[in-house]
Amino acid sequence: MNSKPFSFIILTYNEEIHLPRLLESINFLKAKTYILDSGSTDNTLKICHQSGLEVRHHPFSNHPKQWDAALKLFDVQTPWIICLDADQIVSPELFKMLDDFKNEDYTGIDGIYFNRKNYFKGKWIRFGGYYPMHLLKMFRYKVGYSDLQENMDHKFQVPGKTMIWKKGHLIEENLKENQITFWLDKHNRYSDLVAEEEIERKKKLRVQTIKPKFWGSPNERNALLKKIWWQLPLYIRPFLYFTYRIFFRLGFLDGKRGIVFHFLQGFWFRLVVDIKIREKQESYDTRTGNFIFTFLLLFFTFYIFNVIFIGITSPGNYYLPFLDKHLNYINSWRNFNISCTAYTLQAFGYNVSTYENHLINHGFSGFRLIYSCLSYGIMSCFAAFVLAFPKPRHSKPFFLVAGLIIIQILNILRFTLVSIYYQPNSSAFIPDHHAVFNSILYLILGTMVYAWANIPAEKLNQTK
Repeated sequence: MNSKPFSFIILTYNEEIHLPRLLESINFLKAKTYILDSGSTDNTLKICHQSGLEVRHHPFSNHPKQWDAALKLFDVQTPWIICLDADQIVSPELFKMLDDFKNEDYTGIDGIYFNRKNYFKGKWIRFGGYYPMHLLKMFRYKVGYSDLQENMDHKFQVPGKTMIWKKGHLIEENLKENQITFWLDKHNRYSDLVAEEEIERKKKLRVQTIKPKFWGSPNERNALLKKIWWQLPLYIRPFLYFTYRIFFRLGFLDGKRGIVFHFLQGFWFRLVVDIKIREKQESYDTRTGNFIFTFLLLFFTFYIFNVIFIGITSPGNYYLPFLDKHLNYINSWRNFNISCTAYTLQAFGYNVSTYENHLINHGFSGFRLIYSCLSYGIMSCFAAFVLAFPKPRHSKPFFLVAGLIIIQILNILRFTLVSIYYQPNSSAFIPDHHAVFNSILYLILGTMVYAWANIPAEKLNQTK
């Protein structure tokens, strides 16, 4: 007999590395646990049977539908249900709160939000708006339900009052995501679901189940933020969101792994969704369908060519003196940046000295310009995008040249400001100038690309 007024439901699919960890964290609660599996081929089912868990099977379509099936398939005998993913763990503090839980203490409450701590590659993502993160995971059985108006970002909803448990934590860490290919593959699949959902919302085929409220419950506030997000222009919103997370929500304080996470989840994933939305909306022809392939091919061609050229014009195993002496455009490019920065500083009355790849602004600061600071990666990406994007060819040269010139101007401006204000021993809480420059550049280029990409073909043909 279940000694607690709640039961657990867990979704699984090949979770042999996660499930034992979760079961151990809730074992001593002695609560009934149900498993809904979607076709595991590893030892997941063996672990379930050894632990005496009730298992049902249901083919996976998306998370909201899978949770809807889970709430209907099991004959739950407790007044409360707790729905967990296999890669989550109940912390000791949350365990204590659940162990002390009594149904009579929560009269008039339909749902309880847990406070989630999310980990990426072993790193707690504390900033960037990712903590605190309140998820409705515990609710009255046959009162709470899975929101089928969502296609990927599953939410449980309850009609009545809710409360938030802020102290106990639900710890989430997907160990499979330590392999970045798994993360990319998974979110590439998720992007299809999100793009499809957003298109259906624009067509009024989906509506928000819950009323958006800024001062409401976490779900109501989340509904408001989503409503705003859907109104933002495609391609621009990933840049805005990433900048917001990194700077305004202090995501840069999460360190290297945290910044990688914010970039992938807050920018890359959102940009892929926007690209897929545009593809679906305009029913791209075969040439448009090859856009991503062409873009990647051009980008890697430009980028790798620069990297190889730097290698063969730098003294070492594959050094080619002739190229270095007569055709070293990389070195000329670097000297051009240093010279332009020096002229700019001198025009404002600064005393400047340059030699080789160094610039010294006497009495202030300076820099050593290495090749990776030339922004050839960003320039390669921008050039590849413009050349690959399905626009009339006559519309590309001017836009391409203008964008590359803007990148150079901003780079020289950055070197100028660094030469005046940069202090190597400044506070660790001040963002690195590389990150600031890249974010500003992404915003400017993103705005330009969005405006250019959305000019109707008819207008471009009129200017031909």
